[in-house]
Amino acid sequence: MSGGARRGPHPGCRDCQTRDLAICAALPFEYTRDLEDVAGEIRVPAGTTLVHEGAPRREVYTLTHGMLRRVRLLPDGRRLVASFLMPGDFIGFSGAPLYRHTIEAITDSELCVFSMQDMRRLCTRHPELESGMLAQACTELDATRASLMLLARLGPAERLAGFLVDMAERQHRRGGCVDHVDLPMTRADIADHLGLTIETVSRSFTKLRAAQAVAFDDPRRIDLVDLAALRAAAGL
Repeated sequence: MSGGARRGPHPGCRDCQTRDLAICAALPFEYTRDLEDVAGEIRVPAGTTLVHEGAPRREVYTLTHGMLRRVRLLPDGRRLVASFLMPGDFIGFSGAPLYRHTIEAITDSELCVFSMQDMRRLCTRHPELESGMLAQACTELDATRASLMLLARLGPAERLAGFLVDMAERQHRRGGCVDHVDLPMTRADIADHLGLTIETVSRSFTKLRAAQAVAFDDPRRIDLVDLAALRAAAGL
């Protein structure tokens, strides 16, 4: 862990607001004590790093509050923002011995943390927990495939439309409104996620607003005025 993150005691699962979205939802509640016995909690301030690409993979995490970005540097020096992580997302399901991405905090964030050894023991004791990890990994794989299709087939405004719809749907599953999306990340983050320049992202927002598909005063809080048009533009 980097950026001053320190492991503290786990607060317990009873009042967790993200349990239904996380891999631990696969575990009957009467067995959550097994999780609590080995879990810790860490807080990662905005702008700091949780893990670095290439570092040994010793721990896994469930994000419980905030937003993170998963970043990789390409051989030519460009930055790829592979995904944005929200509460309930699991970090660390991989067969690789090293972390494949750098994980950075967009906002102040909190995570449950488990050592790899403890998580392996938990999965042996509770196979349904491993099934939960596999299910979330499959969901993430499907989202990655959809993102690749979006980047390959669509123009800039259409890519942005698909991104806004996807983010709104993910936030809706976490208690948000389906016709509104909060974007705490920067325009540079969005550009590096969609394979565009910052200027093109800004022009695409202007185009969608001129078409009355979106409305906003604060660029980090977007109302999806015509959700059907956004979905059609993105081919959803």
